[in-house]
Amino acid sequence: MSYQILKRRSYEILEKGQSDDIWSRRVDIFIIVLILLNILAVILESVKWLKEDYAVLFDYIEKFSIIIFSIEYLIRIWSITEKKEYASPLKGRLKYLFSFYSIVDLLAVVPAYIPLLVTVDSRVIRGVRILRLFRILKLSRYNKAFRHIRNVMNQAKEELVISLFAVLTLLVISSSLMYFVENEVQPVAFSSIPATMWWGVATLTTVGYGDVYPITSLGKLMAGIMAILGVGLFALPAGILANGFGSTIENADKEKSAKIKENNNQKCGECGQQIHK
Repeated sequence: MSYQILKRRSYEILEKGQSDDIWSRRVDIFIIVLILLNILAVILESVKWLKEDYAVLFDYIEKFSIIIFSIEYLIRIWSITEKKEYASPLKGRLKYLFSFYSIVDLLAVVPAYIPLLVTVDSRVIRGVRILRLFRILKLSRYNKAFRHIRNVMNQAKEELVISLFAVLTLLVISSSLMYFVENEVQPVAFSSIPATMWWGVATLTTVGYGDVYPITSLGKLMAGIMAILGVGLFALPAGILANGFGSTIENADKEKSAKIKENNNQKCGECGQQIHK
């Protein structure tokens, strides 16, 4: 097998290949199972007795996963030039390195190499190991739901930024006003504007933990107004996302129907008769 053919085949197997490509499907299933196994291992490791009794097993899973994910990452960078968008050997690969999926793949392997390259204490190592949860993002390659979420976020990013700015503005204003109203009577609970923002978040989201709350009449009146405003304002991002999901799914259904129709209308190149599938 020549170098070019090998690179092309590697790209087809790792990226989304043809529906009848058995090896591409097998590799996809293997990677998905390995990702799920890693997430399960991270969760089970938080149980003290499981971590102590099966430490060797967890260590083998981690080492095996790092080897596979590292090889996969390197092969993707090597073979990505088969895609027209990244055809340039140098610029194409550099462009791919900063793409969403490449960053996700990098986050899946980097935490394992940090303790080997840098001397850090045990607390930092524990924090770095938690970063292995980023491997769940690798499922976005194989799951339509993740792709829909990414498409919606890209399409509605301007509207989401505007709504987020409005929410932050209301949070700052409400927290600042509440601080000046309640600070004298509750100097511990409302010790500063940043500390009061915890109350602001709990109130505007209508979660209402009840650990911090106003006791003055003016403070209660302001809290009620802020809660009502929060219901309406926090509904904006939800509405934007719901509309985006509806449009994305509708477009995906149209593309699927058009593809099925195109396949059904294919004709034989020799006899000109319609091909029935």
